[in-house]
Amino acid sequence: MTLNSALHNALSGLSANARAAQVVSSNVANATTEGYGARSLELSSRTLGGVPSGVVVEGVRRHVDERLLSDRRMSDAAMGHESTRSGFLADLTKALGTPDQPGSLSGRMAQFEAALTEAAARPDSEAALNSSINAARNIVSHLKATSDDIQAARLSADGAIAQEIAQLNQGLQDVQNLNIKIGVASARGADPSGLMDQRQQAIDALSSIIPIKQIPRDGGQVALISSGGAILLDGRPAQLDFSTVNMIVPEMTQSGGALSGLTINNQPIETGADRGAISGGSLAAHFQVRDELAVTAQEHVDAFARNLVERFQDPALDATRAPGAPGLFTDAGMAFDPVDEVGLSTRLSLNAAVDPEQGGALWRLRDGLGAASPGNVGNATLLGEMIDTLSTPVVAASGGFSSTARSASGLATDLLNVVSTNLNQIEAKLSFDTAQNTSLRQMELAQGVDTDAEMQKLLIIEQAFAANAQVVTAADEMMQLLLGM
Repeated sequence: MTLNSALHNALSGLSANARAAQVVSSNVANATTEGYGARSLELSSRTLGGVPSGVVVEGVRRHVDERLLSDRRMSDAAMGHESTRSGFLADLTKALGTPDQPGSLSGRMAQFEAALTEAAARPDSEAALNSSINAARNIVSHLKATSDDIQAARLSADGAIAQEIAQLNQGLQDVQNLNIKIGVASARGADPSGLMDQRQQAIDALSSIIPIKQIPRDGGQVALISSGGAILLDGRPAQLDFSTVNMIVPEMTQSGGALSGLTINNQPIETGADRGAISGGSLAAHFQVRDELAVTAQEHVDAFARNLVERFQDPALDATRAPGAPGLFTDAGMAFDPVDEVGLSTRLSLNAAVDPEQGGALWRLRDGLGAASPGNVGNATLLGEMIDTLSTPVVAASGGFSSTARSASGLATDLLNVVSTNLNQIEAKLSFDTAQNTSLRQMELAQGVDTDAEMQKLLIIEQAFAANAQVVTAADEMMQLLLGM
């Protein structure tokens, strides 16, 4: 080996050691950076004419467990899906109220029945009659407020869909731009690891919206598809389109054309299927809230309102009413027509004949809604019949409730139980998804930068650097000795 080759070998070693120290320092500095893939230096020996000629830096390798990353992204989507649905049902449960709360639907029904019982015991008491009317008015207000909350949740979901669609479109464009930069860097022989970190972070930001699978492509680029098979990015990003609205009422549905669906590259996408193209993330959950969960909740509330209206609209109750006339609870002042049930809870009102706020008279609650003049102040017959009407078990005519006959209060309890049961099921699933997500993230961190191992590498690099420097010094001294002869 000549002195020149010895010097060349040592200098290449110094260069490789310097590059290795740079990689270690980058790893240590980003040990807690989310989305950072640990780097290692790829080296190989070089020979010229069969003679060793130093070391070659092949490049920097970025270490990421793609399978673990994919599982964690699927877990992000599952959490986004269940947390969105759980949030809606939790708010609905709060709106209905639990039986132990005086302001709950069950509590208001109990207050109404208690007020009627007190009025039946003192039919001559105007205060007792007024308490009964106020209790009935509270039921009407509660059902209207619950319906308003449901429609507000649908409108909020519609707005969230628009925001997430915009985020997806921008995010896919960002990933595509990074794909291009990574391809250019790879073609030039530059290290694209930093760009790959940015791309991973950009994809992670989208993973809770739609379950995303990453597929490698040439030049370090990637394609993205949803778990349902929709191509989101492959060569160029897909274009997702959606139109939001400014107001939603119970009658508005996607199937009826009043609410927007989703298109990908101008192709309509099924948003309600459990195994559809976008199923599994928060985007699908927002569609479910707007088009399924909230619609079903509205149907239940309307069915309860119908049951209440029909109990007091029964022709056998209150002979003073004209045939077909509304009862105590009305559909916007009119008799209820079963073909117009949608949104009934929003139109529910007290009969003006008995409501002082609408110019009615309290005594008609005792003497009959159609009575022309006050009757015997001691007659509690009608009030007793109203109490019986509330307590009589009746099978709900709509809403998908149990076929078992229920009193009005029992049906209010059933309404809450339906929502609570669904909420408990979703929260159980959310708890599992959260625990799984936490475990996957911990596994990702465990496979990230090991600072202890990096410090050990740094010691080896330091020793190798010193050894190569010593070779350079020795070669220089020998050359100086030769030149001085």
